[in-house]
Amino acid sequence: MGIRVEHLVKRFGTTRVVDDVSFEVRPGELVALLGPSGGGKSTVLRMIAGLETADRGEVWLDGERVDHLHARDRQVGFVFQHYALFRHMTVAENVAFGLSVRSVSAAEQTERVATLLEVMGLRGLGDRMPSQLSGGQRQRVALARALAPRPKLLLLDEPFGAVDAKVREELRRWLRKLHDEVHTTSIFVTHDQEEAFAIADRVLIISGGRLEQQGAPVDILDQPASEFVARFVGDVNVLTGVVRGGRVHVGALSADAGTLREGAEVHMVVRSYDLKFWRDDEGVATVRRMTTLGDRVRVEAWLDDVGAPIFAQFPRRSSLLAGVEAGRRIAVEITQARAWPVELVSR
Repeated sequence: MGIRVEHLVKRFGTTRVVDDVSFEVRPGELVALLGPSGGGKSTVLRMIAGLETADRGEVWLDGERVDHLHARDRQVGFVFQHYALFRHMTVAENVAFGLSVRSVSAAEQTERVATLLEVMGLRGLGDRMPSQLSGGQRQRVALARALAPRPKLLLLDEPFGAVDAKVREELRRWLRKLHDEVHTTSIFVTHDQEEAFAIADRVLIISGGRLEQQGAPVDILDQPASEFVARFVGDVNVLTGVVRGGRVHVGALSADAGTLREGAEVHMVVRSYDLKFWRDDEGVATVRRMTTLGDRVRVEAWLDDVGAPIFAQFPRRSSLLAGVEAGRRIAVEITQARAWPVELVSR
């Protein structure tokens, strides 16, 4: 089942928290709404679900307009950040809740619950209470409950926000695997870029109530539509430079200027993996700090002729790190960058 939202607008008081947002989700697609906190992502999700009423705009599910329907009539499953399980019910009773209110027979309820507990990796836990489960298990129960009535659309609002980093990583892999098996059209909200890029088929960047860009994760990273998107997505350096001779110059560094006009002052955005550092006693920067981050090393340096910090990340065993340590001089090369004129106002 596909979904289409057209020109959604929502105000709280005098503030437009959602400002003319339109997009489509194809049948069976898993889409992430990604953006900073307070950007309007969850409000968009709640309007699709019928938990908030739009001031203007339309919501279409499977070719039928549904924004006038009550939430219970939209055939939408919703998973909240904080589980929202019924504490007085067992796991099996929680999963069956949506079926019982729809007058599904007891035999069918039992079969559906058993199937979902098996799929969710919760076999044998049906008689437990939510308080007896781990955070990750509770979130899987919440997802099983949402899927039990076979919704046309699954909506997840920061579904892994209440669990620790290790469990989040496991749940991400598990959700992607589950989606590949079940193929329910799904939209999930997150402010975690790694989460969005690891799980989603397509990412929609929302900020200030507006849809800034949408596309496959690799397109968002490699072809940001605005300075905001370039700054928001990934680990980036932002340097101020000037266009001369078709290149952006920042002290001794330069990168292709594309179509930017000669003499323009620009913000150049360079991702941490698009910088190369190597030991060079005649180099243009000095290493200030090196930090090991798992299998990668973050190198922070100071550009002497600009008076600005820069940083890059390398695999721990990269040959470029030979001789690179705090206090050493290094050469710096930009392999790829994007730039925008300073006079453009970025949201």
